[in-house]
Amino acid sequence: MADDLDRLLDEVERRLCHRRGGGGQEQPAAAKEGRSAKVLMSAGSSEEDLDDIIDEICNDSSFTKTPPKLKSNSASLTPERNSVVVQAHGKRCCPVYLGGSLSPSGIGTNISKRACDQLRCTACDFRVSLFNDYVWDQSCDYLFFRNNMPELSKLRAKMIKKKGARAYACQCSWRSIDELTDLQTEPQLRWVCGKHGE
Repeated sequence: MADDLDRLLDEVERRLCHRRGGGGQEQPAAAKEGRSAKVLMSAGSSEEDLDDIIDEICNDSSFTKTPPKLKSNSASLTPERNSVVVQAHGKRCCPVYLGGSLSPSGIGTNISKRACDQLRCTACDFRVSLFNDYVWDQSCDYLFFRNNMPELSKLRAKMIKKKGARAYACQCSWRSIDELTDLQTEPQLRWVCGKHGE
């Protein structure tokens, strides 16, 4: 960041010197490397002078070129409610939400409340599986999941179809969810966001 600031200060100084008759001559490399914000603060300058200089630079016609297009890691948003948006690589949900099959999935934030689909259990170190439009039968127990995860064919024996719900499970814990729920309200679950990929 310091290099970026130095480059910005160099450019401001070059443009300022060029406008005030400095001719835009380059200074020796040694002088450039030692430059800091103090260069702009000459003996008679004040904050108002700096504001005027910044305004002058911003209004310079060479800065009015069209800005480069920024690359986005997001797919274009669609009007569909359940669309999964590809989001930034290596990001984690904060806070982590669980949700039914009608809840959008992806990186959850306080603003964009999405059910995390990359959960990992810190107790059994197992990826949390989720099954849309299913809930777990009440007869499920620890040994059932310990012996049958992640084999879907064996898990189906205790899955009940329920539209709008989502069944979550790892090898030591399980939960059936109908609506968006903050994971912090379920303290017995030791699930965390395991980072979202591309």
